[in-house]
Amino acid sequence: MSTLNRRQFLAASAIASTAPMIAQAQAPKTKYRACVIGNYADGKNGGYGHNLHLLWNMRDDVEVVALSEPHEKARGHYAKQAKAQKTYVDYREMLEKEKPDIVTIGPRWTTIHKEYLLACAEAGAHGIIEKPLTPDLAEADEVLAALDAKKLKWAAALNFRVAPMFQHAKKLLLDDKVIGDILEIRSRGKEDNRAGGEDLIVLGVHIMDMMIDLLGKPQWCEATVLANGKPVTAANVREAGEPLGPIVGTEIHAKYLFANGIPGYFSSVKTDDGNQNRWGLDIHGTKGRMTVRMAPVPIIHVQKDGSWASSDAPWEKLSLPPLPNREGKVNHYAPIVDDLIESIKADRKPLTSLHKLRDAHEMIQSVFQAAVTQQRVAIPLKQRVHPLSTWK
Repeated sequence: MSTLNRRQFLAASAIASTAPMIAQAQAPKTKYRACVIGNYADGKNGGYGHNLHLLWNMRDDVEVVALSEPHEKARGHYAKQAKAQKTYVDYREMLEKEKPDIVTIGPRWTTIHKEYLLACAEAGAHGIIEKPLTPDLAEADEVLAALDAKKLKWAAALNFRVAPMFQHAKKLLLDDKVIGDILEIRSRGKEDNRAGGEDLIVLGVHIMDMMIDLLGKPQWCEATVLANGKPVTAANVREAGEPLGPIVGTEIHAKYLFANGIPGYFSSVKTDDGNQNRWGLDIHGTKGRMTVRMAPVPIIHVQKDGSWASSDAPWEKLSLPPLPNREGKVNHYAPIVDDLIESIKADRKPLTSLHKLRDAHEMIQSVFQAAVTQQRVAIPLKQRVHPLSTWK
C-alpha cells in the first residue's frame, strides 16, 4: 500500500497546504461577505449543486450575508442551512443591496449560468459555480471576458482535479513514473439513465478535466455517436433531462490525441447491467496500470506490470490521511474553497478556474462537432456556438 504521513502529504500538495488553515486560525478583522444564489425549481435536482450553499460554513473568515431563492417553501430551509443572515426572492436585488465579495452559484443548469455570471461580474464579485459552465463555448467566452476584465477570481466545482488523492496519483504518474511512460488513457462516464450525450456533459466534464490535468489540452477529437445503435442525425437532437442545452446520442465513443502522441478515450453507453461504478479512468503505461474510480475521495489502484495481464502482480490501493472534517457534506470541496480565498489574496487564477472548466467543456463540444461533421475536429474549436443548435 502506498502511503504518505501527514507531513509529507501536506508538503506535497499545494492545494491542501497548511497556509489556509493558518489563515483561519488568525481571527480576521474583516470577513468576506458571501451571497448564495439558489433555485429549488420545484424540487428538481441541481438547484444547489451538491450542497454548494454549505461551502462557506468551512471558513471562519467568511460570513453568508444573504441567500436568494425564488421558491418560498425552499427559501427559509436553505438559508438556515447556509447560515444566511437575510433572504431574497431576486438574486439581482441581493447583489445590488448586499454588495458581496464572494458569490456561490448553486444551480448546475447551464442555460442560466450566463445571466448569473454576468450579474456577478457587474457586481464585482468573486465566486464559485457548479459545473457544467454554459451551453456552448460562445457563452463561456463571453462570461470569461467579463470576469477577466475586472480581474475577478472564479472557481469551478471540479473537486476531483484538486482531490489530494488524485494529486498524489498525478505525482506518482508524472514525476515518479510509477507505471512508466503513459501510453493511453481510457475513461467512461457514469452510464446511468443519462448515458450518452447527457452523461458526457454532466459527468464527463470531470473526466475531461482530469485528462487535461495529466496530459494538457488535446490536439483533436474524433467520435462515433449513436442513437439506438444507429449513427445520429439532426432528427436525434433533443434537450437534456435538465436545462443543459441540446444533446444527442445514447452511445458515445470519442478519441482525443494529446501531446507526445498519447491517445485518450471516452465512452458512455446505455447498458442493461445498471453498474455505474465504471465511471473513471484507466491509465495504461509501459510498466503498469492505474485505475481511478470516482468517489468523494477517488479510489485509486496501481498494478506494476508492463504486460497488463499478469495475475501475479498485485493491485496496490493508494492511501492518504483524510482531510480534517470541517463540514461533512462538502468536506471534499475544502481544497477548492481554500484555494479560491488564497487566489483572491494573491491575485492569481484559482486552481479550478473557469478557464479550466471551459477547456473541459471544449472537449465535450468537440464530440458533438465530430458527430455533426463526421470528421476529425481540431482543438481549439473555431466554431464557438453549439454545433447541435445549427444542425439541419
